[in-house]
Amino acid sequence: MSWASRRRFLYLTGVILFFALVLGIPFIIWWYQPATCTDGKLNGGETAVDRGGPCPLLDERSLIPHAVEWARAFPVRDGTWSAVAYVENPNKEGGVRAVPYRFKLYDERNILVAERDGATFIMPSAITPIFEGAIDTGNRSVARAYFEFAAPLVWERMRDVSVVIDVTGKTIEGADSMPRLSAIAENTSVVDAQDVQFVAVVFDPAGNAIAASRTEVPDLAAGEKRDIIFTWPDPFVGSVGRLDVIPLRAPEPTAATARFF
Repeated sequence: MSWASRRRFLYLTGVILFFALVLGIPFIIWWYQPATCTDGKLNGGETAVDRGGPCPLLDERSLIPHAVEWARAFPVRDGTWSAVAYVENPNKEGGVRAVPYRFKLYDERNILVAERDGATFIMPSAITPIFEGAIDTGNRSVARAYFEFAAPLVWERMRDVSVVIDVTGKTIEGADSMPRLSAIAENTSVVDAQDVQFVAVVFDPAGNAIAASRTEVPDLAAGEKRDIIFTWPDPFVGSVGRLDVIPLRAPEPTAATARFF
């Protein structure tokens, strides 16, 4: 090969390499995308598309099924009722950030007399009581309450931050006149707790719920103890057995989950 031919060959090779680098590297970067939990593909150790494995969203097939234990309605006064449902979630690291729900109240003839929509979270490894108050039934009596979720539940890796709220000293007075339930709520954490709700449910000795109420503490400082009070305008129907006072706080993503957002 002559010197001129070698020169043309080297020049052509240089041009080809230049365009290969300029065009090829961006193409390779575009073509190869690392597995993520939002790419719509089953990859990266996932057990379902963008769920399970290292992803913040959980694969429902790997979870212990949740259950709505019961739903009941209770008369309050002047044609209004309250309703409560217990949702049990046995999954220690799985919760629901938000899901809409619906209460339906029926009379003794199974005719719908009232509906109430809302939204709730579901705490990990806990019973989440869902309470709705002041439901107007137009003075029609309620014989049965039905509870349902109005959308599919989206399960995420979450932790239950309500466990740091300890409730003790539950007592009830005036059950046959104007019932009053009192308890002591303590924030056992070193961090302040905001927007803590408490749902109180009163059961008879046979374990049937006979009354429910809700209150909220906007701020409970670290280490603070505070009295919480629930009252009802009319006597309970039946004697009092178990008292539940359950703290409610929205679950938070785990530290591992936060890295995937």
